[in-house]
Amino acid sequence: MVYLPPPHLASAARPSYGEAYAKVLAAHRRSPKTAASSVIMLVAPDVDALCASKMLADLFKQDDVMHRIIPVSGHAELERIRDELTTYSDLHTLLMFNMGAILDLPSEEWFGDFPTSLTVHVIDSSRPQNLSSVFGGGENGDRIVIWDDGAVESLQEERKAWEVLTYAPEEDSDDDSDEDLDEEAEEDEEDEEDYEDGDGSPTRKRRSLGEGGRKRGKRQKVDRPNRISREERAQHESRLIKYYRSGTWHGQSAAGTMYILATVLERVDNDLLWLAILGLTYQYATSRISREDYDKYQQIYNDEVARLNPAPPIALGDDFKSQNPDDNSVYATDEFRFMMFRHWNLYDAMYHSSYVASKLGIWKERGRKKLTGLLARMGFSITETQQPYPHMAKDLKLSLRQKLDQLAPEYGLVELSYPSFARCFGYRSQPLSAGDAIEALAALLAVAGGTRIEVEVEGARNGGEWFGGGKLWEGVREGRARDDERENVPPGVLANVKARADGKEDDAGEDVGWWVKNFWAAYDALNDIERLHQAISLSMALHRAIIRQGSSIIDKQDIKTLRGHRVVVLTQGPDLALFAHPGVLGRLALWLVDALRDRVGATAPAGARSRRKALPFVLACLDERAGTYIVVGVTGAPDFDDVRKNEFGLAFLDAKERCNARTRHGTFDTSVLEINKDDLKVFLETLCEGGDRY
Repeated sequence: MVYLPPPHLASAARPSYGEAYAKVLAAHRRSPKTAASSVIMLVAPDVDALCASKMLADLFKQDDVMHRIIPVSGHAELERIRDELTTYSDLHTLLMFNMGAILDLPSEEWFGDFPTSLTVHVIDSSRPQNLSSVFGGGENGDRIVIWDDGAVESLQEERKAWEVLTYAPEEDSDDDSDEDLDEEAEEDEEDEEDYEDGDGSPTRKRRSLGEGGRKRGKRQKVDRPNRISREERAQHESRLIKYYRSGTWHGQSAAGTMYILATVLERVDNDLLWLAILGLTYQYATSRISREDYDKYQQIYNDEVARLNPAPPIALGDDFKSQNPDDNSVYATDEFRFMMFRHWNLYDAMYHSSYVASKLGIWKERGRKKLTGLLARMGFSITETQQPYPHMAKDLKLSLRQKLDQLAPEYGLVELSYPSFARCFGYRSQPLSAGDAIEALAALLAVAGGTRIEVEVEGARNGGEWFGGGKLWEGVREGRARDDERENVPPGVLANVKARADGKEDDAGEDVGWWVKNFWAAYDALNDIERLHQAISLSMALHRAIIRQGSSIIDKQDIKTLRGHRVVVLTQGPDLALFAHPGVLGRLALWLVDALRDRVGATAPAGARSRRKALPFVLACLDERAGTYIVVGVTGAPDFDDVRKNEFGLAFLDAKERCNARTRHGTFDTSVLEINKDDLKVFLETLCEGGDRY
């Protein structure tokens, strides 16, 4: 079996995560060429994969396993790295985080022609999974190891269909040859009568001739009942088509899988628990999982928090602080759906919340008056709500939750909080909630470099510090490799970093992409609370741009409805370069879904396989430098905190084939597409026409 069940479903015949990790250690220790390129982690640029790779790196460090982490932006980059890995003679373990689940990894196109000593581990939360990787056997299939969350147990019908279509021959595939074999078998029977002895034992004589050519025809006749009819084959094909084309969804987070591994190894601590919580919170914040799934995992982590941390202070509220300089505790909290309210002012935190926007309609003057009216009825003056939250009057902060519970339902704000977690960092900083941390990390991954963006200077609001204003984000700080970590830096890298710092960068050196720098900036911020706090201002600037652009789209009525799809095309604006990033454009699409959920009717898009009503949004943003459009498709659910399977990945491929548009998938998300700007119009028309192929 090539998929690993979670520990509670494992048995002696079916190993789980712990046994797979032990095999990695054994392969590393017996390898004659132990080097950093022996164990390689390929990591997708999202917060969940980032946290999972950090967790496994910490486990490897405890076991003295040298390894290498390579960020991978998408399928095209993965193909390039795959070709590069063929030159690594000492490579024996490859781990893929949040990538590869849908690929036919045992095929020669990917890892089928690699040495048999290589084992590929896939830790991917995206679904569906390629059944060839999950159930395939043989020399190539056995070395593709899928870390499953238990969902494969419910795929028994799909497994049966895959095995039948893969191994069973078709009944009417070669009628002529069957007739010839039948005639040949009859001739064999007549010939064998001549070989019978006097006591009449043709069966014994026939067995002695079993290796002969004449017996082959008889065996063919006996095996024919094992073939399947064309009708049965069509039924199995229909089942697999339904599985693959039902859309994309997500299972257990990759960080959650790594936390289960740490639990099996008995090495859990607050650092690993916090990273697992961030992976789960990221899935919930980006609508990858429903509230029901989130609550299931949140209860598990809540028990872990109680087990690993001291009892929280009795008066644990929204303004709690670290108890001592070394306090790194994790606490369970009820988190407001306000955007980073502990680091912003209360008005802006509520104004930039997609939930508040959807209920009050803050893109209109009437909605903004509702917001100020709510705050006034709570007893919060405009001056107080414009103060940074840490500087607000303490009595107002203590009464905030109670007053919101009393008055917010009158404005339709009935789900203002959700169960979450926060962590203390001693006296180095204020406690940080999981929601704030994933917003900061996502901002670093998306726009830490490669885009000019202005962030607000703390204290510069309302004319302070030279009449207010902001400053340009300085981007990724160089010099992440410190002198005391020379043993973890490849030869030559430290010298290159110092050369860049001194302005002596070698022009002939390899240019590192901005997204690679962003990945390492976010990776470093996982262990550096100062960098994470700096990134919060970047996230605030990002959400200002999202609200600004989203409000403009709704005010100008730029949303076009085409056969159930709602389409928005961005071709101009001050933030155009910002929304050319797929991650930022995806967040804008999610904001529009939340904002308009109660204002537009749910539909069943043309050509979709599912008849369940949804809110399908297609956003396209012009990338002026590349001469292309970035297109993102989002399938929102009509009900808040619910999710729908995203069918846009297959819809994009179908539309591309029918209109022959020039496109490219630059990420692992199949619902994100880059298309030539001249082909956008015909592509969108073809997409919204729908079809029966997806």
